[in-house]
Amino acid sequence: MKNFNPAAVEEERAAMVPPPPAAREEIVDDPPAEHQPSPSSATKPCWKTTTSSGAGVVIGTLMFLALLVGTNWIHHDAGYYSFHPVTDGGSFSRHGRATGRTRSSTAPLVHIPFSCGNDTSSPSLCRRRASPPAPSPSPSSSSSSQKQYSPGVPPPWCPDYFRHIHADMEPWRPTGITRDAVERARPSAEFRLVVVSGRAYVEKYRPSFQRRDILTQWGILQLLARYPDRVPDVDIMFGTGDVPVLRAADYPDHSTAPPLFRYCKDGTELAILWPDWSFWGWPEVNVRPWGALMEDFVRENGRLSWPDREPYAFWKGNPDVSPVRRDLFRCNNDSAAGKEWNVRAFKQDWNAAHRNGFRDSDLAKQCRYRYKIYVQGRAWSVSEKYILACDSPMLAIDTPFQDFFTRGLVAGKHYWPIDPARKCAAIKFAVDWGNAHPGQARRMGEEGSGFAREEMGMDYVYEYMLHVLTQYSALLRYKPTVPEKAVEVCVESMACPRRGREREFMMESRERYVAGRELCTLPPPFTTEEVREMAVRDEQVRSKLLQMEEGH
Repeated sequence: MKNFNPAAVEEERAAMVPPPPAAREEIVDDPPAEHQPSPSSATKPCWKTTTSSGAGVVIGTLMFLALLVGTNWIHHDAGYYSFHPVTDGGSFSRHGRATGRTRSSTAPLVHIPFSCGNDTSSPSLCRRRASPPAPSPSPSSSSSSQKQYSPGVPPPWCPDYFRHIHADMEPWRPTGITRDAVERARPSAEFRLVVVSGRAYVEKYRPSFQRRDILTQWGILQLLARYPDRVPDVDIMFGTGDVPVLRAADYPDHSTAPPLFRYCKDGTELAILWPDWSFWGWPEVNVRPWGALMEDFVRENGRLSWPDREPYAFWKGNPDVSPVRRDLFRCNNDSAAGKEWNVRAFKQDWNAAHRNGFRDSDLAKQCRYRYKIYVQGRAWSVSEKYILACDSPMLAIDTPFQDFFTRGLVAGKHYWPIDPARKCAAIKFAVDWGNAHPGQARRMGEEGSGFAREEMGMDYVYEYMLHVLTQYSALLRYKPTVPEKAVEVCVESMACPRRGREREFMMESRERYVAGRELCTLPPPFTTEEVREMAVRDEQVRSKLLQMEEGH
């Protein structure tokens, strides 16, 4: 690789910025036609650029190109967007992040009761739970993160990644979902969860790794408590593993595939994506629930400003779960061989971490580097949200796997894409460029952490969950009933018998108050043209990055 020359980069400005096409003013409310490409079925990395329209893609891409050449000719807010409904379809404008929520001082809070008592048997606890909630005496006593809409203000549109809910449901839209189709997903599921009249019942089929199943069910119970009488009756099969299990190629008629809820998928799989268990905590590795941990990130980011951080790209984790991670260690600094790739990669020994009380594993305290590397595990990795939250640009090594929120990340705005085939050189170039253009690099870090903080806060996580279940329920062609071997679960039956860190995290992530506002409005699905434009623009960004790396 040639020596990095910032001045030469400046000279590429005119050649790098493509002319924008005309903006599209309409959004089609109907889902894409059958057999047309969709975000869920297209075989492409999860880090592909995603915005709400062709114009949105152009602006997001232009912003990235502007960052690359170190100019300030695009205001950093230009990459934001929000939807606005209109009659007979919809239109959008890009002039703000997902609409903020302000608490109404007059809105009453309804407390969610919780009591273990002396009897910790599941049936007794769940029967007690049926008592009606009592109103809170004072709005100021709320410890919930919920925000309410001001009186007279309609709910805003949900963040852009909610649009992929339509694509997840698309295989079953022509025919609906039968009981037989759900039960055919059993070989791929760890548990079945049924909601009937606001109560949850679980039939367990096989053990999940660690407590993935327990904390996933805990999250659904929080949803039921937060939105009483709002969660529809559903019958879902849930797979808690990492790797794809239901390949689209095995179902030429996608409507015959059994519907399965999972944490991630790639472009070859049919699955309905759901927030992973760690949003409610990961007790085995001492990772706190997302809402509380995000507050830690905000504090730590304020303590160490970006210019004072170490000017390298950092990664720490378990390299034994995938060849991609093991290969990353080739990029570590090797002073003896004269290799400096600007990477600082460290192996995480979880057994040793457990023995020393996780003193060296505080995620919020790992933000002392200017750049953070994201690399997949066996499939996706829950670490992506923690990496985003650091205020440091995320250098994301391309992966075919996606989870529910990464489908809303925009290359060059929220992260810097890294080609795995040339990861060492690509990371070195990204770090060298960022250190030479600190204002633009810092802005990218702030965009990523802003997305994590504002567009995937727990308010939106729960709203995403409820929108998914509402869309799924509308496709069921039968009335869900409680399976013969299912056991009722409720907040008390799950939390009261538990001890230690697991109980602590459940209490920390427990919803205290009923949601006091309407859901954000689910945006329409992507059109086929929008999907095509996103893929084209993403490829242009990556192609230009390669040209820049090869030229310096």
